[in-house]
Amino acid sequence: MMMIPRKRNDFNLLEDVFGVDPFFSDEGSKLMKTDIEEKKDKYLISIDLPGYEKENIKVHIEDGYLNVDAKADSKNEEKEHGVFVRKERYFGECSRSFYIGDDITEEDIKASFKNGTLTLEIPKKEEKKTIPEKRYIEIGD
Repeated sequence: MMMIPRKRNDFNLLEDVFGVDPFFSDEGSKLMKTDIEEKKDKYLISIDLPGYEKENIKVHIEDGYLNVDAKADSKNEEKEHGVFVRKERYFGECSRSFYIGDDITEEDIKASFKNGTLTLEIPKKEEKKTIPEKRYIEIGD
């Protein structure tokens, strides 16, 4: 018995409309499944990146945002395994950004990559709160 994927209906108005518009798409979240855990003194961000190599994952800070970029190449895999009948795993480039503020530097963040999961440890820093001094306006006659 030969396994052949079922042919999709060529016209589905809802899928065609909502699947194309980025407003309705959650494609970015499908690529980098992320958990953010708050601890007493830090945040732990765990990002699933199965099939990615550590060398192809870049983490950097820019304008208060922590950016994670990952790249996976499928060209070698296709040559080794032949032609795909169905392909659901994503290969290519993807990225996520998280606002962490201006007080966090690259030296503050600890990163590790194990079993396809990138873990980022970000310390909590007290926000610089400047409480404005009360100034009174004199009321004249």
